[in-house]
Amino acid sequence: MAVLASQSKQVVYPESDGKPMADITRQFRWIVTLEGGFEALFRDRDDVFVAGDLFWYPVEGHPEIRMAPDVMVVFGRPKGDRPSYKQWEEGGIAPQVVFEVLSPGNSLLEMAKKLEFYDRYGVEEYYLYDPDTGDFAGWIRGEDGRLRVIEQLEGWVSPRLGVRFEKENGELRIIRPDGQRFLTYTELEAERRKAQQQAETERQRAERLAQRLRELGVDPEQI
Repeated sequence: MAVLASQSKQVVYPESDGKPMADITRQFRWIVTLEGGFEALFRDRDDVFVAGDLFWYPVEGHPEIRMAPDVMVVFGRPKGDRPSYKQWEEGGIAPQVVFEVLSPGNSLLEMAKKLEFYDRYGVEEYYLYDPDTGDFAGWIRGEDGRLRVIEQLEGWVSPRLGVRFEKENGELRIIRPDGQRFLTYTELEAERRKAQQQAETERQRAERLAQRLRELGVDPEQI
């Protein structure tokens, strides 16, 4: 009987709300770019966990208290797959940085509730981007312990992430500490192909030079 009672009290933390994802293409592309960009930025740090659209449960025993940020970055937690982020199993550490990418289906009430949630449960930096209009807003936790609006985001450097936010032709640009901006997978593939072409051009140039030297009776290996 005791075992049955224990099982009946077991709390279930769903990995999904049962609703299909219905992000518009531009929104989804931004979510993937942000998540992948931060994964790449912190690839050499084992203590930074990055996730996209993952349920975050801040309070044990209360599966109804949850949020699934479009992208979240957690410092002080190991990398690895998780069905959800249960804060009490993660050393009590809340995601320090979250991003939301606005879509036409998001209501003002929904976004207000998200801001309230992030403020209440310990997020240090919260960024909201609308890829349709280019509007970008941010909040940072102030000395009073509350999330406060960042008045000037143009050129703002995130204290936690170290990235800089810029605008180019009305669109958000995220600049890494090394000066490189976050790229989409399409842009990354274009960069990869460009590098391959440059390497092939250099190889062919070196081969032509070596051939010319051999015609002149010079061993290229001796140069």
